[in-house]
Amino acid sequence: MANPSRLRAVALTTSAALLGAVLAGCGGGAQDGDITRQQLDWTDCPAPSEAQGGGSAPSPLPDGAEWQCATMRAPLDWSRPQGDTIGIALIRARATGPASSRIGSLVFNFGGPGGSGVTTLPAFGADYATLGTRYDLVSFDPRGVGRSAPVECESDGQLDVYFQEDATPDDAAERAQLLQRTRQFNAACEKNSRKILPQVRTTDAARDMDLMRRVLGDAKLHYFGISYGTELGGVYAHLFPKRVGRAVLDAVVDPTQNPDQSALGQAKGFQLALDNYAEDCTSKTTPCPVGDTAQEVKDRIAKLLADLEKKPIPGLFPRRLTQTAATNGIAQSLYSKDFWEYLTEGLEQAYDGDGKVLMLLSDSMNGRGENGEYSNLTAANVAINCSDEKPRYTADYVRRRLPVFRAASPLFGDYLAWGMVSCTDWAVPGAADHPDVSAPGSAPVVVIGNTGDPATPYEGARKMVDALGRGVGVELTYKGQGHGAYDSKNKCVQSAVNGYLLDGKVPKAGTVCS
Repeated sequence: MANPSRLRAVALTTSAALLGAVLAGCGGGAQDGDITRQQLDWTDCPAPSEAQGGGSAPSPLPDGAEWQCATMRAPLDWSRPQGDTIGIALIRARATGPASSRIGSLVFNFGGPGGSGVTTLPAFGADYATLGTRYDLVSFDPRGVGRSAPVECESDGQLDVYFQEDATPDDAAERAQLLQRTRQFNAACEKNSRKILPQVRTTDAARDMDLMRRVLGDAKLHYFGISYGTELGGVYAHLFPKRVGRAVLDAVVDPTQNPDQSALGQAKGFQLALDNYAEDCTSKTTPCPVGDTAQEVKDRIAKLLADLEKKPIPGLFPRRLTQTAATNGIAQSLYSKDFWEYLTEGLEQAYDGDGKVLMLLSDSMNGRGENGEYSNLTAANVAINCSDEKPRYTADYVRRRLPVFRAASPLFGDYLAWGMVSCTDWAVPGAADHPDVSAPGSAPVVVIGNTGDPATPYEGARKMVDALGRGVGVELTYKGQGHGAYDSKNKCVQSAVNGYLLDGKVPKAGTVCS
């Protein structure tokens, strides 16, 4: 999760050797003819790279299905398709059912932007086992991410400092420091990633997906997009409406909003999630350990953050828990109701002067591993957002908007408002105020909104349905908590999604699951 809205979803330096490998020939033209006829070389998956987040090679699925990885060549610049190429990292698990029942490939994007699909799909693969009976489960690192020509910005040590900086300046000196730090980060991205930086727009990733569809041998793209993946799916449908197969968009980005509107919507969404957490904690039969009433829970959090601005507390040695890190950690815990217990634990410890749990949550948001190495989540997130989004906001603009953001969220308002300056000095011009997802002639697209979603507020689902166009978007509502609906394991949601993806049964528009 990173800028321009640091809470929207979530920079590092790799060796020249790694960069050369992941570029897979960048600097040389497509020497062997039609790139759509390339054959993928599927092999056992290696352990994730540092840019992907590190760790171990993926384990087989519970049913024994093995993960395989490959690299697809794609044009560096889609306006010059016969020019230099980059490698797009792919992962798959073959369909487990009879060959006669196989539909094709189901391509996943889990959001960010900047998240590695090659590492995320295996982590959640068991949740999609039912879909895996008739589909090859496929995901990928979008261009600029992980092993797909990753954007590089700052070193691990520099990022440790970056994420400790005051993200909510209170006076002219602090504002100047924030702007200077943002310029420093953006300049590092330009210096270290000059060649890939202009080529990571969502439209580029959508064209990569259409190439992927052809290389995988599918007449239509069957797709499951989550969070930012819904925007990517909408853009694909706009560019290639006749090639959309069965598609599901879950945790939906509002495609009609500019970055200001999006950040304000998130301020409201995260505040709602915090309100729901506080109500839940204080409504149980056992006492809530972080407050007797919902308002007291929120008041104590606000005081903690104010105290941390003046005096950080020990976090993960040698780092200390700052106001910025604590805010980030609290936001991370609101992405899923399953994380609320960690928020309670983290707050309890922080009130006693121990910031370890909140810092671990913050590290998770920022893509920092326990070994101190960062994935390139933040670098890719900023690069993709700033390439997509045309508006460039000044400090004076943000200051004028602060009262509106504070009214939307006393806790997260300042944080999200100041995140809007992150693209101000970006080297690549932004493409548009908001994405175009109109898709006349597309097959039906199931669009799922969660009423308690903090990161992609519920209202975005209806906006996506309207923007896709008449007869395309099919809205389904989940009355739940957290970011997304299908992974909540709600039977109603999963039945509707599985029924469409597996059997082609379009759910009734306006279906409500609770």
